[in-house]
Amino acid sequence: MDFFTDTGVRVRSDSMSSSASQGSRSKVLLRQRLTQLLTCIEDMSSDDEASEEVSRTLDEAFQLCGRSVPSDAFRLHMVTWNVATAEPPEDVTSLLQLDVQPPTDLYVIGLQEVNSTPVRFISDLVVDDSWSHMFMDTLAPRGFIKVTSVRMQGLLLLVFAKQIHLPFIRNIQTTYTRTGIFGYWGNKGGVSMRFSFYGHTLCFLNCHLSAHMNYALERVDEFEHILETQDFDISDTPHVLDHKVVFCFGDLNFRIADHGLHFLRSSINSGRVNLLWGKDQLTMMKQKEAFLQEFEEGPLNFKPTYKFDRNSNTYDTSGKKRKPAWTDRILWRIKPQTPPSEDDEKAVISTDDGQDEFPILVTQDKYDSDMNYGISDHKPVIATFSVELRKCFDTPVVHVSPVGVWSADQDALLNYTVQEDFMSSTWDWIGLYKVGFKSACDYETFVWVREKELPETNELIQISVEKDDIPLLGGQYVLGYYSTNMQSIIGLSSNFQILESKRAVMEGLVPENMNGLNK
Repeated sequence: MDFFTDTGVRVRSDSMSSSASQGSRSKVLLRQRLTQLLTCIEDMSSDDEASEEVSRTLDEAFQLCGRSVPSDAFRLHMVTWNVATAEPPEDVTSLLQLDVQPPTDLYVIGLQEVNSTPVRFISDLVVDDSWSHMFMDTLAPRGFIKVTSVRMQGLLLLVFAKQIHLPFIRNIQTTYTRTGIFGYWGNKGGVSMRFSFYGHTLCFLNCHLSAHMNYALERVDEFEHILETQDFDISDTPHVLDHKVVFCFGDLNFRIADHGLHFLRSSINSGRVNLLWGKDQLTMMKQKEAFLQEFEEGPLNFKPTYKFDRNSNTYDTSGKKRKPAWTDRILWRIKPQTPPSEDDEKAVISTDDGQDEFPILVTQDKYDSDMNYGISDHKPVIATFSVELRKCFDTPVVHVSPVGVWSADQDALLNYTVQEDFMSSTWDWIGLYKVGFKSACDYETFVWVREKELPETNELIQISVEKDDIPLLGGQYVLGYYSTNMQSIIGLSSNFQILESKRAVMEGLVPENMNGLNK
């Protein structure tokens, strides 16, 4: 379904009606109820009996319509940017829209052409690259934690979430596909990340496809190859397109065909970019390729994002004079529902369906480029989405909490309880994090969970933390239970205060008199 219009209407799609040719199961059920209504009117011999049956059937039909409305909304902010080996800018406030309301819940950032010279790439394997550091340093003070990241040479994908959401982001996995030099080189290809968010499966795919005007078919083939070959070790979503919602984005490298350079630039300069939509290669390919038609995209109401002279908003003035193009795109796809068979339609009258019970609605609120950045020959593209869903659960797998007062003057205790069955491991651990931490690995100290035997559900387990491992200066901290199998923090305590230690005063780490109080 295409959404290339010049209106400001928000683009909306949902798991109940994910394609024009496939109605939702709720609509099928509603039709069944109305059919029953007509039948009962014809068959009932008593007016009173018919009236009662009509009332009951109508009530069921309206209840069916009402129950499918999602109840929670989350804001997703996405960025795709070919950074052309440049170092990060000093300020990314505009890029991340840090002060926007309502506040963001998830940040998904896909970069292409991150500096990956051999020496630089090897150093980035040891410590995080400069771009990751910049985003973590910017977002951590605002309460965002890096969920995970995946990199393949110049392709980098990062996901950040508000701390409150961490226990409900589960089963995180990443993978990648090389398409450069016959699949042996990772300068082109895709990196992806999948996880469940309050029980709904999401997948994010960051791509960098083949360049140049004449390679549109090759780009389509590469995209399809990536979608078909990437797999995950998750039984119900082994492939990218098995997920309930998929976001595909990156430097897809599609160009504007046929038009000459003069017409392109005059259309852009006069604000009539709509004249170029019909010759956008991705738009044209969507008309031919069935798998592309399942993806949606907002209207291209912004200037083409490639190719610019660096540190300017001027299109390429070099000898090559590359034609402007919308190379940088953000698409999404709601998993189409399989139309129910006749047997399914009969059976579903008395049986609830999980897909109907937990629908998801995706609305694109913004789709634009950010012209404030000139470090690359591409401009970054931003999209914001409202993701409305009904939570499949809202209780953390593990409840964890500190016991009593904590300070480095004595050993401390913590409690944890497994609240629902999961594949726990003796390699699971509980980390002590300073409020404002950057990632699951950014702990002050950690303790292993009970090693001798795995916990029973609702069993209260107590673990000791040695005083030498507790921060001397104190401050605001939080405990987090990390699941090795789920690769995520599945339980967080409330924030709590660790008191400054007497040892800290003795060692001269804090003044003896602070805020007028004798320590």
